[in-house]
Amino acid sequence: MRKNRNRGILTAALAVILAASAIGGTAVAQAADNNDQEQGNNAGSGSHREANTDLADDFNGVDRNTNWQQTSKLKLNFPTFHTEGIAYSQDHIFLSSVQIIEPTKKYPTPQNGFDRTPGKGIGHLFVMDKAGNLQKDIVLGEGDMYHPGGIDFDGTNVWIPVAEYRPNSSAIIYRVDANTLDVHKQFEVKDHFGGIVMDKQTGHLVGNTWGSRRFAEWDLQGKQLSTWENPNYFIDYQDCQYVPNSQMLCGGVTNLPQTPAAGGTGATYELGGMAMMSLKSHSVIRDVPFQHWSTAGHVATRNPFKMTAEGNHLTLKVAPDNGDEGNGTEILTYEATVTPAK
Repeated sequence: MRKNRNRGILTAALAVILAASAIGGTAVAQAADNNDQEQGNNAGSGSHREANTDLADDFNGVDRNTNWQQTSKLKLNFPTFHTEGIAYSQDHIFLSSVQIIEPTKKYPTPQNGFDRTPGKGIGHLFVMDKAGNLQKDIVLGEGDMYHPGGIDFDGTNVWIPVAEYRPNSSAIIYRVDANTLDVHKQFEVKDHFGGIVMDKQTGHLVGNTWGSRRFAEWDLQGKQLSTWENPNYFIDYQDCQYVPNSQMLCGGVTNLPQTPAAGGTGATYELGGMAMMSLKSHSVIRDVPFQHWSTAGHVATRNPFKMTAEGNHLTLKVAPDNGDEGNGTEILTYEATVTPAK
């Protein structure tokens, strides 16, 4: 009788120990998950579950006949110089821009691997409220690296490349906290990178070189993980954004020379467009021309470009004009309702 009672006590004690161990293990695992999530939030990384695919689905319904309507203009009443990229957080509008102090000049023949002089300039990241009022001018860059490019907001940080204003050069990748506006120099790379996105599925960064002819992928320490050629020659991507799942949506422009009757090679036609690319297969999923024009006569997708979707409705924000052109820099809003492709 006593043996059975002792065996029952031991069995109960063992059950308690196992239960405590399971709870402790769960707590440790939960703490590790929370820590990983916190690190991911702080650095803009981490493999996230992505449920909202409205933008990817809706863009697959965009074609040359999509009826885009301009619904607003937001005039910026401060010196904006040559605008490059735009991004939106909950509280701010971010606009990257380059202020040219001394233009670059082409060499008669390449020198030290460069086709032109470095020039001089100042890189800006303008921080505005949603009404377009300037709240802060963040100066970015070092030495010959003064040209900010296309930018991306990952939900926590704004990512900005600042490069030399010439191909085959160098760039700094910056991370700016969208809430505190603290600036972090993430790493340097050996090439001109004029645009960047954060792949939220991998936590990696993807940048595009001069004219978006080549792409590179890095981890957050700047280790290059892969590189590939742009399979598309339709437009040069200027400003891109991440789209679930592991896709990238870009806007851009190609300047086409004209016939003698249309003004000759001294005149150019700005062919604007948009393209969706897979960050997994590196293929272009869909590209569409965009022929709407700014106050100064530039195609709307010339530089800053961001798009959002809600249901079957797309909203596009662009800022193609420089501060000294037309009516100055205006953030233009275009909207369209589409039928997503099946």
